Amino acid sequence: MTVEPIQFITNEPEKPITSLQWLFAHGAGAAMDSVFMNAVAEGVAAAGIRVKRFEFSYMVQRRLTGSRRPPDRAPKLQEHFLQAIIQAGGMQRCVIGGKSMGGRMASLLAASHPDEVLGVICLGYPFYPAGKMQKTRVDHFPNMTVPHCIIQGTRDALGCQEQVATYDLSSSVNIHWLEDGDHDLKPRKKSGLTHEEHISDAIEMIVTFILALDTP
Repeated sequence: MTVEPIQFITNEPEKPITSLQWLFAHGAGAAMDSVFMNAVAEGVAAAGIRVKRFEFSYMVQRRLTGSRRPPDRAPKLQEHFLQAIIQAGGMQRCVIGGKSMGGRMASLLAASHPDEVLGVICLGYPFYPAGKMQKTRVDHFPNMTVPHCIIQGTRDALGCQEQVATYDLSSSVNIHWLEDGDHDLKPRKKSGLTHEEHISDAIEMIVTFILALDTP
């Protein structure tokens, strides 16, 4: 089987603080160069960590043809993610993760490769589809052994704080809550908080998490 080369956007740090890199996948509806993806990737790179972004096959086709395609099924997304990991240099020096769906695919890969994945970073994990809290996406979490850093807005429509608090999550799964943030971590103006502040806090959490995984 011929494997097509994956195109990456790489944000290189001026002064690297670790040899680990973060492979950062997009969510279901926005590409790898969305405003959110740009802000987070550029911020993490500015802090000293290389970030590589890629697109799943359906998003590549959407970019080429202009037609909106739905995401592929999870097994195909995970296979593409694995190919991205291989082409990015392998799991040994790579932390994986993503925005929403991309973070979920990284988490599922960690569940199936627990001895290989170093850690997972999820920004707005989709614990359930919007408006369908009963359709949870948490079956792999109780037995999770791979460290997870999940950064979630307290009023995320795909995983609000009150609902997520009822789930059985492994101690390896750590959730950092950003007050009044939505699925993009954006708070309402009346909260007195800003989106920029939440993005900055998320970047700091990501950097701290990656550095803690950087063992000799």
